[in-house]
Amino acid sequence: MIEREQRIRQYFDSWINKDNSILSTIFDPNIVYTESYGPQYRGLGTLLLWFEDWNTRGTVLSWTIKQFIHQGHMTVVEWYFKYEYDAVNDAFDGVSIVEFNAENQIVSLKEFQSKIPHYYPYS
Repeated sequence: MIEREQRIRQYFDSWINKDNSILSTIFDPNIVYTESYGPQYRGLGTLLLWFEDWNTRGTVLSWTIKQFIHQGHMTVVEWYFKYEYDAVNDAFDGVSIVEFNAENQIVSLKEFQSKIPHYYPYS
């Protein structure tokens, strides 16, 4: 579990540092990555292309892990994400469901987002 948490932390840090050099060790070559708003990237080559494209237009300002939950070959990570993209700043809370292979490489990652600020509609 510690190795999986470390890989996820390295992945988040790669966005903050705009450094894709670690991605080929973190992800299985046949990775399927689904973003919270719909796009899906299949294969390491496509993931690297998306990483480079996104980082030419945006910057991850913060990607803070709140907690990990482990179950079998899956890890769920709850996080806070703050970014600037095309000169617009935004942030949201999120959860990723991460599936690992026997070598602790990520084979599937599905993101889900929760818009902030959160509010109580019945006050």
